[in-house]
Amino acid sequence: MKEWLLWFVMGLLSVLFGAVVLASPYVASLAITTVTGVLMIVAGGFQIVGGFSVEGLGSRLLTWLMGLILVILGWSFLSNPLAGVLTLATVVLILLAAGGIARIVLAFRMRQTRFFWPTLLAGAVSLLLAVYVWANPGLALAILGVLLGVELVVNGVGLIFMGLFLRSTGKR
Repeated sequence: MKEWLLWFVMGLLSVLFGAVVLASPYVASLAITTVTGVLMIVAGGFQIVGGFSVEGLGSRLLTWLMGLILVILGWSFLSNPLAGVLTLATVVLILLAAGGIARIVLAFRMRQTRFFWPTLLAGAVSLLLAVYVWANPGLALAILGVLLGVELVVNGVGLIFMGLFLRSTGKR
């Protein structure tokens, strides 16, 4: 298979999967929480095992404690996925708000440049999105799925155009 066609097909698949995720964002949010829970348990297990090779009792105990916390948090996500979705949605909400505030502050630091308005707009959009999610608690259950779906679609479109670009330049 030619390289450009491989990129093109990967892009189409990404767009297709993004559309599937956007059609059912609540299920996707639960799936994200489940995968996160499993990965936390695995990471915590590795950290606990890795704690045996750490020098010093204090460092070893701290490493084991952090691993145990990851395992407990992962288990909590798996045993109560709805609470896990809300926890992850809250983290996303906080990151959106913090990123928006940081961009707004940054915009005012570069007030005399041509980058002021785009930076201010980007910060305002992030902050308004955080406020919108906060004001609509039902949206919190779907926000992870919506974000994943949008990312898959945007990524897919980018891959499609990359494949078309490679085809147009005659590169493999």
